Amino acid sequence: MSLAEIIKSDKPTLVNFHATWCGPCRAMKPHLDEVVNKYKDEINYERIDIDQNTELARKFAIRSVPTTIIFKNGDVKWRDSGVFPAKDIMPLIDQYL
Repeated sequence: MSLAEIIKSDKPTLVNFHATWCGPCRAMKPHLDEVVNKYKDEINYERIDIDQNTELARKFAIRSVPTTIIFKNGDVKWRDSGVFPAKDIMPLIDQYL
């Protein structure tokens, strides 16, 4: 299933744009893992390496990494760049479940 199909889901979709060379991206990963472990089948989750997916990075206007976006039914519900603890992301997801 393509990203375009996944983000149209009625499940919240958490998408994290990152790069292997990015320190803050590595710092963000454990927080994302915690969120994904909590919500398991209730959300979709995609991590996208901007260096391997330049077209997607361009399509979503990724200017800095990490950038995390929550989609539901194809709409962006939340988007921000930087490192966020799981405790800050979970309430955002809760409101779209």
